[in-house]
Amino acid sequence: MRMADDSYGERTEKATGKRRSEARKRGQVAKSREIPSVAVLLAGLSVLYLLSTYFLRQISSVMVGSFQKIGTWAMDFDHTLAFRAEIFWWLFQTLAPLLLAISVAAVLSNFVQVGSLFSAEAIQPQFKRISPLTGVSRLFSKNSLVELLKSVGKIVIIGWVAYSTVRQELAGISSLTDQDVASIFRFVGLVSARIFFKTLLVMIGLAALDYAFQRWNYEKSLRMTKREVLEEYKQSEGDPLIKSRIRSIQREMARKRMMAEVPKADVVITNPTHLAVALRYERKEMTAPKVVAKGSGWIAEKIKEVAQAHGVPILENKPLAQVLFKTVELGQMIPSSMYQMVAELLAHVYRMKNRRL
Repeated sequence: MRMADDSYGERTEKATGKRRSEARKRGQVAKSREIPSVAVLLAGLSVLYLLSTYFLRQISSVMVGSFQKIGTWAMDFDHTLAFRAEIFWWLFQTLAPLLLAISVAAVLSNFVQVGSLFSAEAIQPQFKRISPLTGVSRLFSKNSLVELLKSVGKIVIIGWVAYSTVRQELAGISSLTDQDVASIFRFVGLVSARIFFKTLLVMIGLAALDYAFQRWNYEKSLRMTKREVLEEYKQSEGDPLIKSRIRSIQREMARKRMMAEVPKADVVITNPTHLAVALRYERKEMTAPKVVAKGSGWIAEKIKEVAQAHGVPILENKPLAQVLFKTVELGQMIPSSMYQMVAELLAHVYRMKNRRL
């Protein structure tokens, strides 16, 4: 008994649809923080590369304009305020494409992972979130340790990529002393581009691994015990024992209604022992004979008992009994393919009744 209880307490079952829906309402979804980071980095680098001419032109224009105005402006409050406003407007114009691309990348990367999601419960203020004890326990929790190890691992890997790239360029670095400023800047830009490209590839790989891990961890956290699955089924569908009892009562009532039709039948056709099918035919009301009762095993025996008690003829016809039992549902008329066979049988029954009279 104890082993059964232990198995019921283990989280071995996959989460149900209801469990997933409730978790989503609480804001609990499988999401990797690395994917938005990669998307933001990729969007930022793409904008810087595609609009590099625009950025250089903006920077040079503000520098030239500033140096030209420094000697002509009076250093009073109004001129200083106007200069600051001009600088802020320049910053906005310059950084707007970059900020827009980064924002769109961040939103889309989260949308791709979790879809359209707004959880009011997730943003509700809760005391446990600001409790020092809860904060300390969360700081030293298993998830925090995993996140720390992931961050350290990412820093080590990216650092190694940058170090190995620079090490490969040591020969070029040593020759920079003989180069002009333009060549130095060009070399630094080339090495930086290589570092950024390799770092981006590494981060894409790490993001894919992190998403797979987050997905696995999310599914693991949603797992349910057998008891939880059973309780949820009871809440949504009802207690299986009660439903089974209701079905049993319904079947019993259906059998009683069926048995009440047997005395009205014209004939009961048997197998002879395993099957029994009761037929009724009212020429003025029906277009064809109708199956009013049928059954196998003990139900067939019960049909024969009721038929005998009410004087309903019982005839043995194994092929016809099997065909009627398998192909004609309770309360349905027989198909036209059986008219001839059933008509001959009913004619025989009517002749028997007339002889008795």
